[in-house]
Amino acid sequence: MLNNENLLRTMQEQRRKCVVYTRVMGYHRPVESFNIGKKGEHQQRKEFIEPKKSA
Repeated sequence: MLNNENLLRTMQEQRRKCVVYTRVMGYHRPVESFNIGKKGEHQQRKEFIEPKKSA
């Protein structure tokens, strides 16, 4: 059985970089292009989950 570290080593050649986009001022930008302050602000965000409405 493979643990997480062994699994990552064996599958290394199949891994790909993931680009995360976020909406800023009405358009989408990759988070990797943000400055240090904006990256920190993005990491502190919490996902908004809208409560389900009763019928």
